[in-house]
Amino acid sequence: MSNLARFNPFHELRDPFSDDFFKGFAMRPMYRLMEGEPQMRLDLTEDEKNFFVKAEIPGVKKEDIKVSVDGNQVCLSAEVKKEKEEKQGSKIIRSERFFGSVSRTFTLDESVDQAAALAKYEDGVLQLTLPKKHNGQSHILKIS
Repeated sequence: MSNLARFNPFHELRDPFSDDFFKGFAMRPMYRLMEGEPQMRLDLTEDEKNFFVKAEIPGVKKEDIKVSVDGNQVCLSAEVKKEKEEKQGSKIIRSERFFGSVSRTFTLDESVDQAAALAKYEDGVLQLTLPKKHNGQSHILKIS
């Protein structure tokens, strides 16, 4: 015999500290709370001929960014190096360093013409222009 429970959308408003309130609270990694967490935010748009990608990668040198395109799969990766030091007079109060990498991989609807693809990095924003590779062949399956 199964137990059926009626769904009440206002249950959490009535009892905000239910069992699920603290679920996973202790499991969150602490580095997520650190200042300067490496992130890569993407905007992906398209027109009839191209895909356009804008990726925000602040504080990274152009030499530390790698873009690879394989068919319709695009992978962006960057090495993040951050050092911060606070001094008060001749004393060092706080010194922090962060070294790591950040990457994003996504799949497009169509293949990319790798030979005509363009990449530009300026002011912390990576801009990609990925021309669509039209195969011109469509295959229609016969239903039996």
